[in-house]
Amino acid sequence: MSTSVLARAAFAAIGAIILAAAAASPSALARARISPPGIHVDVEPLRANAGEPTASWVAQALPGALAQNLAGRMASANVSVRVDYLTLGPSSGAIGPAGSSIDTIQGVATINGVEMPVRATNSYYPSPVDQTMIESSNRDRVTQLTQALAYWVAQDAAR
Repeated sequence: MSTSVLARAAFAAIGAIILAAAAASPSALARARISPPGIHVDVEPLRANAGEPTASWVAQALPGALAQNLAGRMASANVSVRVDYLTLGPSSGAIGPAGSSIDTIQGVATINGVEMPVRATNSYYPSPVDQTMIESSNRDRVTQLTQALAYWVAQDAAR
């Protein structure tokens, strides 16, 4: 057998192991995700309160949103965000303004050693398509909430 055939077989085996691990524990991959330098996100309280896949979605989206919102604001900020709660309003809407639902996310941000509570809200306007694609819709809503939270954390960091 040639070296290239052995190398391909080795890569295929490694890929199969990674896929098997991902199928067995998707939240382990989310926890193992590498955050940008100086940014740490803790979703364990959220995992206990809201469960999966919500906690994994926040763990995937929030570090990048924080890095994007903090870019250029601070030379060497150490930011840690612990997400405690995330609540999605009814997918049918009709509670907030113009028939919207109010989604909220809250926790604690620590910026260069200073701890402060953080909270963000977002209005969700239901769509008939969302009723057939609930998981996709909920993931989009969680992503929008993490972006809103990252914005407010960056505002606090700039003070």
